[in-house]
Amino acid sequence: MSSSTPQGLTRFNTADASEAQAALHEVCASRAWGSKILAQRPYATTDALFTASDAAMTELSADDLAEAMAGHPPIGRPKPGDPTSNREQSGMSGASDELKSEMLELNLAYQEKFGHVFLICASGRTGEQMRDAVRDRIDHAPEQEREIVRSELGKINRIRLTRIAEGDPS
Repeated sequence: MSSSTPQGLTRFNTADASEAQAALHEVCASRAWGSKILAQRPYATTDALFTASDAAMTELSADDLAEAMAGHPPIGRPKPGDPTSNREQSGMSGASDELKSEMLELNLAYQEKFGHVFLICASGRTGEQMRDAVRDRIDHAPEQEREIVRSELGKINRIRLTRIAEGDPS
């Protein structure tokens, strides 16, 4: 690894396996994804970590994706006391009661149809943008939606991995 390796990435590369696994679980709840990332340490660059993450995402089975999604709270209802959930869903924090109620209804309809929470990379999106996305996606076929979810998880993982690489634990 060169001296240009970000400090957080160096810490991740040299952490003991259980500590690194715990950090990866905070990024993505899929054990299969985490195991693949862990097995390829050390990473010389953040881009190398992203490449490994993207490759691991493409290999996840439907059950692995379900496990990954189980780690994500519904949009509009971040995990209490979880700074990551709150930060990522900040676009809903100023939403009107009407929009929050609509998101709850849409989330429930989506979950009933697909059997899992509506998943979107919420960072930087407004409540209205998230509402519009669930409205658009609820009519998808399950296979189409599963691939969109895989893509959205990949985006979320990259944001969270960036925080690890930069040494920001929250």
